[in-house]
Amino acid sequence: PGQPVKPGSMGRPLPGYKVALLDHDDLPATEGEISLALNPRPVALMQGYKDDPVKTESLMRNGHYHCGDVASIDADGYVTYVGRADDVFKASDYRISPFELESALIEHEAVAEAAVVPSPDPLRLAVPKAFLILRTGHEPSKALALSIFKHIRSALAPYKRIRRIEFSDLPKTISGKIRRVELKRIEAERRNQGIRADGEYFEEDFPELKG
Repeated sequence: PGQPVKPGSMGRPLPGYKVALLDHDDLPATEGEISLALNPRPVALMQGYKDDPVKTESLMRNGHYHCGDVASIDADGYVTYVGRADDVFKASDYRISPFELESALIEHEAVAEAAVVPSPDPLRLAVPKAFLILRTGHEPSKALALSIFKHIRSALAPYKRIRRIEFSDLPKTISGKIRRVELKRIEAERRNQGIRADGEYFEEDFPELKG
């Protein structure tokens, strides 16, 4: 409380919590999985999963509790959320956070909901693909796709650009969470078969976006 606020940041860790960002080798990094030091163990942290020692050990290892979320930290100690560890993916060798891209997409006046997943690509290995639900009063069209592509170009760095979009329903769990695993599976199958869905547009469909 009382500390300066940095837009987009979650702030600094609360007293009593030693937060570290760890890479895949459990080494400190400026961007990595949010982890809590277990010595001393935070008072509010659970002891483990009931009757599931394997899962408990997988998350509480090497002296840290691994939260499953990825974040970055700046020189002032401010932590910025990147996304769920299992949702972050690489495109052209850059780490991409669906959370950031989806936040930019829903700033477009026509977009109600968005889900970004990796789309297999022969050149870049994977590119960001967005499945979109539109707001009432907007209909899928090539013109709208172009408008969204232009919006993303102005909102995100070049390596984060959405390269493919599809106007589609989003599969969800009973609790309302987007089933990203299902979207990834669908997208991988389509690219493997060379199939394009109705309402799907690629960036290269629009010559006016070049340059």
